[in-house]
Amino acid sequence: MFMRAPFQILAIPYRLKPVLQYCVFHRSDSGQCQFVAGGGEDDEKPIEAAAREFYEETSVKAIDIMPLTSMAYLPANVIAKKHRDLWPPDTIVIPEYAFGFACDSEITLSSEHTGLEWMTYEDAIARLTWDSNKTALYELNCRLLRRMT
Repeated sequence: MFMRAPFQILAIPYRLKPVLQYCVFHRSDSGQCQFVAGGGEDDEKPIEAAAREFYEETSVKAIDIMPLTSMAYLPANVIAKKHRDLWPPDTIVIPEYAFGFACDSEITLSSEHTGLEWMTYEDAIARLTWDSNKTALYELNCRLLRRMT
């Protein structure tokens, strides 16, 4: 039996004050800039995995979870081998589900990250490494701006 569900999640923390901002994380293993990411465990649904991963990587309980339509498919080989080994052997690509999270709490980083920055949409788009992160951020930004008007 495999203990890791063959999907990834992307969790985008945002805050509305003083202005709309998004939290971008710096990976400790690669130095890349991205949002919280991780995989499902056992029978978790993507939204459950997103809330758990967000807590594990930030020590913040997710509130106002917004499932996004944005979705990407990732080659399985971009995921760490220790996780891939827990998937069925014929897993070649996996879906990545995206979520937005309201976050007004102080973030405490896990060892997966060396730093974080709260930034505007424009600054975040310019800093992010992965296209899937940029697409999900675009959708979240549009949804939040509509909600605010």
